[in-house]
Amino acid sequence: MKFVIIFGPQAVGKMTVGQSLAAMTGFKLFHNHMSIDFVSQFFDYGTPAGKRLVGMIRHGIFEEVSKSDLDGLIFTYVWAFDLQEDWNYVEQISEIFEAKGGTVYLVELEADYEERLRRNKTENRLQNKPTKRDTEKSERDLIHSYEKHRLNSVAGEIKSENYLKINNTSLEPEMTAKMIKEYFNF
Repeated sequence: MKFVIIFGPQAVGKMTVGQSLAAMTGFKLFHNHMSIDFVSQFFDYGTPAGKRLVGMIRHGIFEEVSKSDLDGLIFTYVWAFDLQEDWNYVEQISEIFEAKGGTVYLVELEADYEERLRRNKTENRLQNKPTKRDTEKSERDLIHSYEKHRLNSVAGEIKSENYLKINNTSLEPEMTAKMIKEYFNF
């Protein structure tokens, strides 16, 4: 089992690259908004109930997939490097797969701020992420997290041997996915 975590700031292209990588590899894609948007029909993600339910859904999917005969799972995540709880979360979900003999691959995407603001309004994003369709709110959230958190790593911070960082500001999603596939030999 290959567990690929694609992480980076909002609107960096995690889901779109994940879609391309899934098409190339046959891995399943579980982008972070699949759980957030489902739960948001009942509770706002920012509430304790919303966060708890999103966590339960993700944990359940990870547990079942880690025991399955699937070749791989791609998960997207916004990792705030200044929050220890985010480091802990990545470690916890990685352990689910590693405990069952799986391998974890960390793929970090980064893109220029202006490009991320543009991508925040793309058709694919709005089609697949209902809670992002209020683009004014989504842009405020993007700006707020950019100002409040560090959403990309610094050199040497991630120690995993299965780690790749790509600046995809000027890359098409298919090219970024191809780079990932080739680098890890998927």
